[in-house]
Amino acid sequence: MRLVVPLSPFEQFEINPIFSINTSFAFTNSSLFALIAVLSLVFFFYLATYKSSIVPNAWQSALESVYEFISGMVYGQIGSKGYKYLPLIFTTFTFILACNMLGMVPYSFTVTSHLVITLGLAMSIFIGVNIIAANQHGLHFFSFFLPQGISLALAPFLVLIEIISYLFRVVSLAVRLFANMMSGHALLKILAGFSWTMSSKGGLIAVASIIPLAIVFALTGLELAIAFLQAYVFAILVCIYLNDAIHLH
Repeated sequence: MRLVVPLSPFEQFEINPIFSINTSFAFTNSSLFALIAVLSLVFFFYLATYKSSIVPNAWQSALESVYEFISGMVYGQIGSKGYKYLPLIFTTFTFILACNMLGMVPYSFTVTSHLVITLGLAMSIFIGVNIIAANQHGLHFFSFFLPQGISLALAPFLVLIEIISYLFRVVSLAVRLFANMMSGHALLKILAGFSWTMSSKGGLIAVASIIPLAIVFALTGLELAIAFLQAYVFAILVCIYLNDAIHLH
């Protein structure tokens, strides 16, 4: 009798090269699904803007709703000065949302379940925010790390704490998105494998496999909500960081 070893729930996160050029470049499954996410967004924007009219169709209504949602978030967090950064927030939100939703399709790949991807996004945004802050305030930007009304004796300690907290924003942005997406997909795979193993045993155990299967369906709906929520949280935190850079709050 052949023993079938169940696949690891973390195999779905393996990055595999599709083709490579020498040893300096490799086009992987992660690259492929990131490209699919971008092309899906381009196609969606095309459907929404092609033959747009005063009375919008379904695609145009969907795009306008997303735009109004992001626009309201930017104005609420940054104010009127934040509108010049609306394309950045809009692109960040829609790309992360597309990657998250694409990862919910069976046999696909979740781009945002890898720390290197989310860390790259977070680091890029962090560098951009600091460039904006330096351009807006010059050397006065360093006053952000010195709270007002503190004694000189406590200043070195509080400045160090503020700098560490400020730098930790990169880790916070990256790990929050990566951990939520990876843990959710791993849990779904574990429960689905558990249900499959129970159903293959036969008898009452096979009947009881309906319970973990029902949990999988419920968690799938929850994962869809989390996919949207994590894109929203990432975007709103970028708005908060931009607000700090512009107004030195």
